[in-house]
Amino acid sequence: MIQRLFTLGAFVVNALLIQSQTLIVQVKPMDSKTWGYAGIDGKLIIPAEYDKSHPFSSNGLAITYNTKERQYHFIDLKNKVLETEEPKFKIKEVFGFGVKGFQNDLIPVQIGSKWGYMNQIGKMAIPAVYDDVNDFDGGFAAVKKGTQFVIVDVKGKETVIATPAIDVRDFSEGLAPIRTTDKKFGFVNPKGELIVPAQFESVGYFTNGLAWAKTFDKKVGYIDKTGKWIIGAQFDVAKDFDAKSGLALVRTGEEWFYVNGKGVPLKVTDTEFWGNFSEGLAEGKKGVLKGFYDAKGQWVIKPQFEDTRDFHNGYAAAKSSGKWGLIDKTGKWKVEPQFDSIKDVTLVK
Repeated sequence: MIQRLFTLGAFVVNALLIQSQTLIVQVKPMDSKTWGYAGIDGKLIIPAEYDKSHPFSSNGLAITYNTKERQYHFIDLKNKVLETEEPKFKIKEVFGFGVKGFQNDLIPVQIGSKWGYMNQIGKMAIPAVYDDVNDFDGGFAAVKKGTQFVIVDVKGKETVIATPAIDVRDFSEGLAPIRTTDKKFGFVNPKGELIVPAQFESVGYFTNGLAWAKTFDKKVGYIDKTGKWIIGAQFDVAKDFDAKSGLALVRTGEEWFYVNGKGVPLKVTDTEFWGNFSEGLAEGKKGVLKGFYDAKGQWVIKPQFEDTRDFHNGYAAAKSSGKWGLIDKTGKWKVEPQFDSIKDVTLVK
């Protein structure tokens, strides 16, 4: 693989050339073991030459990994590698969860045994002095320094979380889940204040002002940002709300259904699988085929695909005859099935 490093000046010039928004998707061509990137027309923008690849962030950078070099890189839409202040860095990859990339123009990187944050020009904006870190959201991130959890802003200013904790997670809508030393969950704000008392067995993330919370008798409901129950703890399983549809997936016994922010149920009976809503549509299944229904429980895209992924930026990956392509929200092919694998469409601004 031949890659060209580019300096900050070259990067800025290149960024200025990308004036319009670009939709781009990770793809693995048939009979290929490596990943590349394609445009929304299905044509390769970046050759399939990477052992690992991650989605492009909105700032026009993506994380790639080459096994022979055993090194991560940031590439731009021209497949040029960003020259970084710290050439040997690692990123946080958690099994089962995708790498978010740049959030608030910063990304967590590991230098040696410590973690810090790199900015979009390859500089260490926040030094690698932490033992664990989270992604930024809303200008703040929770990090661990020794045995102490602190909150940092995008300039690296630290605010100590006074409440003793064993875990603090990502912020969402200005609050972050905290697990205290007595193994109970609550929420803290960017000032490190315990806003929702630690009283739950586990919690989710806030969307539209609501987050799921599980009691110690194993029932789940939804609370507001004061910790007040808006939908009482009555479900066996509950997921985060979808911002667009205003619906969340829940389960009572063996029955899956959805609730809105007031707890009103939506039961979709004409499906054998209930997916989370994404951009107003949820994945359903009849027999061996998958499709999508809307927030009224009506099929918008009839089950016809061997497999599907959620909608992102107006498109979803779908599989037919053993190959993957992209469909729009009417179920029409935007990219005909032609790839061995395909991931979610991202928007580069």
